[in-house]
Amino acid sequence: MMSNLARKLQQEQQQRTVQAPAKAPAKRNSILTPGEKILLFVFGAIVCFGATFMVSKQAAIYEVNKEIQIIEGSIQEQQKVNSDLEIQISELSTYERIKKVTEKLGLTLNEDNVKGVEN
Repeated sequence: MMSNLARKLQQEQQQRTVQAPAKAPAKRNSILTPGEKILLFVFGAIVCFGATFMVSKQAAIYEVNKEIQIIEGSIQEQQKVNSDLEIQISELSTYERIKKVTEKLGLTLNEDNVKGVEN
């Protein structure tokens, strides 16, 4: 009986040690202080604002570049028209052509009064 009693006592002690009251988890303090949280929020807001600002400026630059390309295209087109007109002027102002037109109209050509048109 004594050994039984010793076992019971030993089991009770083990149960007491095993059944130690579960401690409530300690309130964990935040890593960041409220001031740091505010600074982090302000920094995040500034970064978001800056990113939005940069994207909007890039969009504006894209629009301006697009307009520049359109204007350059129209300039090249006008230069082609101008060069075609210059060629046409040189073809129409040849001496032989002027002589043909004057003969066709029955006019006489006074070579002293004929002046060449230069650009």
